[in-house]
Amino acid sequence: MGKPLGDSVFAGHAAAGVAAITASAVAVHPLDTLSATGSQQKMGLGQVVDRLMSASGPAGLYSGIGWSVLGKLPGLGARFGTYELLTAFYKDGKEDNYVSYSEAMLAGIAAGAVESVLCTPFELLKLRSQVGSVKPMKATDPANITKVAFPLLSKLLPGYVPDIRVWNSSVSLLSNLSPKHPDMMGALKQHPWMLTGSGKPPLPSDVQVPSRVIALEGWGALWRGLRPGMTRDCVFGGMFFSTWQFIHTAMLTWSAVNMNPQPSKLEEAGPVSPFASSLAAGFSGVVAAAASHTFDTAKSRSECTVIPKYIAMERRLLKWKVPGNWIERKTGISPADRNVLFRGIGQRMARSGFASFLLVGSYYFVIDQFL
Repeated sequence: MGKPLGDSVFAGHAAAGVAAITASAVAVHPLDTLSATGSQQKMGLGQVVDRLMSASGPAGLYSGIGWSVLGKLPGLGARFGTYELLTAFYKDGKEDNYVSYSEAMLAGIAAGAVESVLCTPFELLKLRSQVGSVKPMKATDPANITKVAFPLLSKLLPGYVPDIRVWNSSVSLLSNLSPKHPDMMGALKQHPWMLTGSGKPPLPSDVQVPSRVIALEGWGALWRGLRPGMTRDCVFGGMFFSTWQFIHTAMLTWSAVNMNPQPSKLEEAGPVSPFASSLAAGFSGVVAAAASHTFDTAKSRSECTVIPKYIAMERRLLKWKVPGNWIERKTGISPADRNVLFRGIGQRMARSGFASFLLVGSYYFVIDQFL
């Protein structure tokens, strides 16, 4: 009878985790949408709301909510699961279940790395859907124009929008060569790799469907921004769990001071109330968001950059050197983003704190009501 009971308890905790993650994701997604679109468009909050309402209506606040939930379910599950496994390893052989702040930080860093690998593809699709919510619908699809004027180009570079003005200028320069080709334009259309330097890639809002992302940018584009994203999640996880452990220890110590007789171990001071634990998680989320915000901005701007796979191939063949200093190259920060790395930090701190509070609070609520 022990095994079915253990399975039911595990299933109950898993269901509570799914419900808590979904509730927190749905609650803060409108704030996430406003923050993402505002940071990319360099607009104030009022301007973002007006533009979003005129382009997509109230439903635009929840653009990409499906990708957000699908990414957070395995991501947060991996974050807390990895943390619990590593802290159990740290506790092994100790007389008490105490985890030091450094151990909590190291476990949080490892948990953040695992979370980043699982969440990055979903975050890319979510972010591009959010950016598309402030873009008005186009009467004519540029891809259809490309398909008619450049049939081979539409197959090899789907979604690619050539700059016709620059294209015609290049053709006029080549037409001065002797002998003149009878159909210079038609001949160059048969070599679409020559077009990569005479056009511009589509907007990220036009490449938000997985099939288009893979067709235009390749499978590797799903993990674009992994380097700044992993740095962000490692910093966030380390700061979140170490701060949470610090506050948790402080609350247990405060409870132990008022007990008579004094407990021999800190854990004997009793469990922390769910509300106090939720407040501690919310404050930890605020601190972690402030520490990792610059990398979050770098990740978001990287994911909003559309790089067709033929341009990426040219960069590899030409051994293109990534600009920036050593830290920027290792963490994936673009030098062009130095002045905007702290943009929207207040909104993200508030969103992260509320999401963490709601996540832990709703988890304890479901456990208390149904288990």
